[in-house]
Amino acid sequence: MLDVDASISSHWPDRSGNAETWHDIARKCVSTAVSFSPYSQYVDQPTLFAVSIKMSDDAEVQALNRDYRQKDRPTNVLSFPMVQSDLLSAMSHSDDGEVLLGDIILAYETCAREAQEKAISIADHAQHLMVHGTLHLLGFDHMDDAEARTMEALEIKALASMGLANPYSNNDDND
Repeated sequence: MLDVDASISSHWPDRSGNAETWHDIARKCVSTAVSFSPYSQYVDQPTLFAVSIKMSDDAEVQALNRDYRQKDRPTNVLSFPMVQSDLLSAMSHSDDGEVLLGDIILAYETCAREAQEKAISIADHAQHLMVHGTLHLLGFDHMDDAEARTMEALEIKALASMGLANPYSNNDDND
């Protein structure tokens, strides 16, 4: 079973009048990403798999990026896995009751700018980044071409299932 906790700063547009709130979107993105991963059993398993998503701003993300990645600049999304990737398959047999998969944080100003450059809504771009971040929590990366192709293929399938276009059709990179 998945538990997604979302924290939304005031920088992000209010979605209270929309069909889906940011909380709804976060839950959908994490669930979809997990469903398209080799760990799809996490969705229905009795063990609780928890993910935290924080929708913040450039200043906070820049500080985290500087402190944890030695890159003193904001980026669109950061993921902080709590389970080593080589232990993820063993988690499906966990009897701990709860497994903290990790944290994802998005930077509003960077996401808004990128969405505008791509001529897509911030909600669509944020959904891509939430799926992308979730896959990082599940051990996927894009450090080399083969890893990037694998991760991007999963993202494209997951996003298509949510009615979203291929975010890599313009060959843009994510951090």
